[in-house]
Amino acid sequence: MKMYGFFRSGTSHRTRIVLNLKQIDYELLPISLMKNEHKQASFKAINPQGFVPVLAINDQLLIQSPAIIEWLEESHPEHPLLPSDALGRAKVRALAAVVGCDIHPINNKRILDYLRQVLKLDDQQVEQWCQHWIDEGFSALETLLAADENRGDFCYGQQPTLADAYLIPQVDSSKRFHVDLSKYPNIQRIYDACMALPAFQTAAPMKQPDAV
Repeated sequence: MKMYGFFRSGTSHRTRIVLNLKQIDYELLPISLMKNEHKQASFKAINPQGFVPVLAINDQLLIQSPAIIEWLEESHPEHPLLPSDALGRAKVRALAAVVGCDIHPINNKRILDYLRQVLKLDDQQVEQWCQHWIDEGFSALETLLAADENRGDFCYGQQPTLADAYLIPQVDSSKRFHVDLSKYPNIQRIYDACMALPAFQTAAPMKQPDAV
């Protein structure tokens, strides 16, 4: 199994976490977003969208991290990252979607490049953009987490789920944009619990061979 990814890509990061939690060995094939390698024809032949990650399984290619992660969950049921009951699975997927659908996509590289290059926003304005959307999403997520009386150390229950794999990369990203995380004590406690685990530690961006 091979994964095309970039060390600081949130979608690559969440996929690395899932691979690690499931104890799946894989080969990393770095694609530098900083050098625009994702826009080259050779990579567009692998993924026409030019996005990472891409998971290569023998002669099959999987794109889009939600689909990759769901495939990993279904094809490697050991160390499950979704609850056994339908309601629990829906709740975990909803928490993941707050990040994966409503925060991350509007703060990723292609959006920020457009803000800078086309709309001519300066770095302070771009940072304000990111802070606004991260704060809006984290505020809702913090409320959801606080309302769950059965929640343990993680987003749902006493062990990591897909929701944690989505959350931790977004917290790391929020630090780059100087978001005040003190407003989100539940998110911070979950982050600390996750980062105490080797699966999350070794998935961290600066632990990757392509980190710069």
